[in-house]
Amino acid sequence: MIKDFDVFKNKKLFEKEKRIIPKKRWDITDSKYGFKSIELKDLKKEFYGASPPTVFVGSKLTYPNVNIGVMSVPDLKENAKIYDSPNYWSENEIKSEQIINFRQSLINSRFRARIFDVRQSNKMIEIMKEIGMATIQSDIEVKLNKKPKPRLNLDSHLLPMGPSAELKNIKIVSNSKIPGFVDKVYSDTDLKSVDALKYLYGKGLDEHSLSQILSIGVTGLKKNRILVPTRNSITAVDDSIGKFLLSKIRDYKMMNDYCLYFGGHLGNYYLILFFPELFSYELFEMVLPGGEVMTDYETYKGRKNYAEETAGGYYAARLPILQFLDKIKRQGSVLVLRFVLPEYDIPLGVWVCRNSVKKSLDSKPIYFKTDNEMLEYAKEMIINNFRFNINSILNMSKILQIIKTQMKLNKWF
Repeated sequence: MIKDFDVFKNKKLFEKEKRIIPKKRWDITDSKYGFKSIELKDLKKEFYGASPPTVFVGSKLTYPNVNIGVMSVPDLKENAKIYDSPNYWSENEIKSEQIINFRQSLINSRFRARIFDVRQSNKMIEIMKEIGMATIQSDIEVKLNKKPKPRLNLDSHLLPMGPSAELKNIKIVSNSKIPGFVDKVYSDTDLKSVDALKYLYGKGLDEHSLSQILSIGVTGLKKNRILVPTRNSITAVDDSIGKFLLSKIRDYKMMNDYCLYFGGHLGNYYLILFFPELFSYELFEMVLPGGEVMTDYETYKGRKNYAEETAGGYYAARLPILQFLDKIKRQGSVLVLRFVLPEYDIPLGVWVCRNSVKKSLDSKPIYFKTDNEMLEYAKEMIINNFRFNINSILNMSKILQIIKTQMKLNKWF
């Protein structure tokens, strides 16, 4: 991502970032999933609800305008967190149908603002900040201008979005619990956003929480604080934490073995191949059967431009790989193949990529003596599992070409 999130401060860069994110959207109001958790007659203009706590910043409006949405479940007394918790869903093998039911139950109570308004005193923005920084659910009283319509919007990058309506008034009716370390970065107006994210990551906040903190504009230098659209904050966090980990990984020794991991989640399967080389990373994405192949890569020096073909999935898949390498204190070249099966029939957001890679790396590794042995095994595995020949993919691989052609220092010893 562009340094210190300048992409959100410049109109041309902002519009470019929006264009290179896939825009295809789905509306499955009439699909097989239906609306099991919430009926039209249950939607009201005024209600008491519980926010997980979740705040969404939308990017549909013309720069510098955004929609700020406080998400809440009407009449819910407890356990709001499970309505907005990708890591919980992944760890507990929650199915797509249930995730859809969670998301369609969340009412998006939204209001319009400019990205710079977060620097000013504004009642609804201050309430939004308090909800967004909290670690436990916020009980709220909501008044809307109109009754929400029971719609569900799906996007390849974002979590499914349920019914929405324009917010008239909102009030927090419970005690918010904001961690001291979150309040610290909010109060420190001389701390840059990137450094704030590193600090909060070190305190144990996951990617989902970090994305929200960045999105609601409570980090960074006082003069630069802005609201960041959620779709942009997700990739900004994946990339920023990834670069932080890479700064350490490049100093680690190389891996000792060739090894392979394979696994997945919700119809997304990842084949991850590690080579005992200097760090490099390449991702191929394929929709089966017979779909388009998309790919991006980076060498040891990293990449300067956004991964336009694989977009947010590139950074989401890279982060758990970097976390893995940091954990074992090793570096290596990593070739990743993503297979999207027909069972992944609706998009649930880029978090699926991140968590599917995590699940793959939790599988039992298979070790090999040579790269050829590992590649041959990988070919046979994919043919057996998916009836797909990866020969053409391997022939396209940039890092495999580099591995095969670059001169090794040990050649001279």
